[in-house]
Amino acid sequence: MSVTIKLHITAIASAHLHNTFKKTSFATKFQSKPIYHTNSLAPLVFSQEKMTSLPSSSKGSVIIKSSLIEPDGGSLVDLVVPENQRVAKISEAGSLPKVKLTKIDLEWVHVISEGWASPLKGFMRENEYLQSLHFNSFRMKDGSVVNMSLPIVLAIDDEAKEKIGTSSDVALVGPDGNLVAILRSIEIFKHNKEERIARTWGTTAPGLPYVEEVITPAGNWLIGGDLEVLEPIKYNDGLDHYRLSPKELRKEFDRRQADAVFAFQLRNPVHNGHALLMNDTRRRLLEMGYKNPILLLHPLGGFVKADDVPLDVRMEQHSKVLEDGVLDPETTIVAIFPSPMHYAGPTEVQWHAKARINAGANFYIVGRDPAGMGHPTEKRDLYDPDHGKKVLSMAPGLEKLNILPFRVAAYDTVDKRMAFFDPSRASDFLFISGTKMRTYARTGENPPDGFMCPSGWKVLVKYYESLQAQESVLAA
Repeated sequence: MSVTIKLHITAIASAHLHNTFKKTSFATKFQSKPIYHTNSLAPLVFSQEKMTSLPSSSKGSVIIKSSLIEPDGGSLVDLVVPENQRVAKISEAGSLPKVKLTKIDLEWVHVISEGWASPLKGFMRENEYLQSLHFNSFRMKDGSVVNMSLPIVLAIDDEAKEKIGTSSDVALVGPDGNLVAILRSIEIFKHNKEERIARTWGTTAPGLPYVEEVITPAGNWLIGGDLEVLEPIKYNDGLDHYRLSPKELRKEFDRRQADAVFAFQLRNPVHNGHALLMNDTRRRLLEMGYKNPILLLHPLGGFVKADDVPLDVRMEQHSKVLEDGVLDPETTIVAIFPSPMHYAGPTEVQWHAKARINAGANFYIVGRDPAGMGHPTEKRDLYDPDHGKKVLSMAPGLEKLNILPFRVAAYDTVDKRMAFFDPSRASDFLFISGTKMRTYARTGENPPDGFMCPSGWKVLVKYYESLQAQESVLAA
């Protein structure tokens, strides 16, 4: 290992353990806030044993494999039945009591099966559910703690419970009637909806999208057990090639010889403020000494509320951002994160960060009010906009992940471009929220020049025009 790399690692270790990292130029540009997790006992992400040398022609330089950051529990969970066992498993599933899945239940099967929730191996049993609900984490047999902030559970009603009877295993059937999985060694326990809602969202106010869509109509029982998924989950919507599993992402990071992976979660179209943030983050990682930081642009692909832009439109818009060179395709991987969206603020942002650990990311970008939304009955934010990033810096089980709080970007009316907000000339900046952006597109009004790449904006305008045409037909 070169002296330069040793000095680099030593500097990071000192910053991480003694909170002096804020003295570096990188942290100073992040408004003097340390970007590493604040738990001083956290293990460093860097490990000399896990570094592998480049060919001799590289003159002693090294790369750090993306597999450097271990998945929670030490190994990725993969619950898809091997192809040579599928016929037998499908036959067995046909003879078992059946539990019908909703579309969102199926999204959770997908999430669990690929290891996004590692070390979880199925829908939660009661002890796992209670740990998740009350502690936002699991304690492993060796005493270590992994983050698990959202309950991942399957609800059934009284009729389904009666049909299951004393069976220890059940088959899970998809919304279209096909056999999806076997749930082994099941445990059925009471679904206390009020407690679940209050602890996950911090409120039981009416109008929470996930609650109304999933929990309110659900049965009064939860069924947990170990999953065996009969075949990889596919949606056949033209987007499956974007749905890379954690295992596939790790392989791609290694193929590209990434020495850092920084993940950006979003559920909105990418505007130039987002791009500024992502490009600036890469530049700063290069300043730190990384040679090839790779961006994981990772839009959420599961359930979203009705007024969010649909996944297919967002993916088309994202592709235009790369085609126009706003983001560099050589250093960016665009993939779909299959999780449903809860809009549960600081509780949910932990899940978003934890899942990216399992995918191999060792840096996670967090901004204002992550996973938040407006209060469903009052004119205010449901959560404090700063609590998400604060919680991530303290959350149990996320110590090995480096949290990058991002600077606020807004439209600079003087320079006519998206720029980082400068409080000394606050009146020069225009904040364009997601709601405002959607209003522009819906009414056909163009945003200020420099807000979004033109081809990406055309995608949004086209979508809202088609939506208005459908609404006109229905109203006629």
